Amino acid sequence: MKWWNDGKTPDYRFTLANERTFLAWIRTALAFMAGAVGIDQFTPDLGVPWMRHAVTTALLVAAFCLGLCAYRRWAATERAMRQEKDIPYTGLLPLIALFVSLVGMALLLLILIR
Repeated sequence: MKWWNDGKTPDYRFTLANERTFLAWIRTALAFMAGAVGIDQFTPDLGVPWMRHAVTTALLVAAFCLGLCAYRRWAATERAMRQEKDIPYTGLLPLIALFVSLVGMALLLLILIR
């Protein structure tokens, strides 16, 4: 992390806020993982197996990607604060909202097919 020494050290409150945001993204990724495990292990009779496995796989892939993106977002925000630049926008927020909506619809279908 060479960039850590670049620029000016930001107010510690902003650094801590950035860290809390990072941890919120990680909690979301962990919730996706927990949902995947719950669907896979505790609902063997829910809907058709291929659809249940598809939802589980989608949740696990999303959790993996979200974990990686959380770090990248934290680092980009920290770098911007140190260089006194605008904080970069993330396009992940609408994607996560869409993903959660799609998973919700898939789960609804699984319950109705049952």
